[in-house]
Amino acid sequence: KSGIADVLDTDVALVCDMYTPINVSPLGRYPAEMAWLRRMHDNGAIIASVCSGSLVLAEAGLLDGLEASGHWAYREVFREYFPQVRLRDNAILTLAGEDQRIVTAGGVTSWQDLAIYLITRLCGPEAAIKAAKVHVITGHSDGQLPFAAMARLLQQSDAVIGDCQIWIAENYATPNPVAQMAERSGLKPRTFTRRFRAATGYQPMEYVHAIRIEEAKQLLETEESSIEDVGHQVGYEDPASFRRLFRRKAGLTPAGYRKRFARLTAGELHY
Repeated sequence: KSGIADVLDTDVALVCDMYTPINVSPLGRYPAEMAWLRRMHDNGAIIASVCSGSLVLAEAGLLDGLEASGHWAYREVFREYFPQVRLRDNAILTLAGEDQRIVTAGGVTSWQDLAIYLITRLCGPEAAIKAAKVHVITGHSDGQLPFAAMARLLQQSDAVIGDCQIWIAENYATPNPVAQMAERSGLKPRTFTRRFRAATGYQPMEYVHAIRIEEAKQLLETEESSIEDVGHQVGYEDPASFRRLFRRKAGLTPAGYRKRFARLTAGELHY
């Protein structure tokens, strides 16, 4: 048996996924491991991570000023604790740093994409193709967006904005939602926009769109309403605009999303 203190040199160091709640600080958990990762990186090793493992690399300073992948649910954690890292929350793999020796992967099943990449890099494409065939690995060509959901964390620091969040959660389909939230807040429109952005990380209309698209996903997964009707139910009068916005936010068209996920909801797991 051995621990990291016994490993003085390595070609690749991989930080796996670990339990990391999105509503608590990720800091201060792995000081010895972070120091070891920095030493391995200084010695020329490839440093890789999967899912929440990117938080460890971020705290270690290995991602400062770089782009990185990680699970989409940690968007706000990165924004609050590691603003110096440019999180690509739809990317499955991101290569960064000197000689691209920092490799970060998205959600936990992205380890498959990471494994195939590392095999290709270290052993060549033929070995990678054989491994992919043996383990039936196809990759995540659509990125993380089809699987992402909005983390609706109510703000405790700004009660006025928190009240608007509660209101819009039930009234997202209403016309002119931002104007109604601003009026509800009692703030001037520009002040409301500034405070909403500071509290949530979203522009007000971006937040409304995010909630509407989440609701549309639920309808597409569970109901047989037409695409036009789904768009209307969540607040979009123009079907073409709804389709364009949905694809931008979810990475798939509404019809493509329904085809991919509705059968899972119905328990139809065969393809």
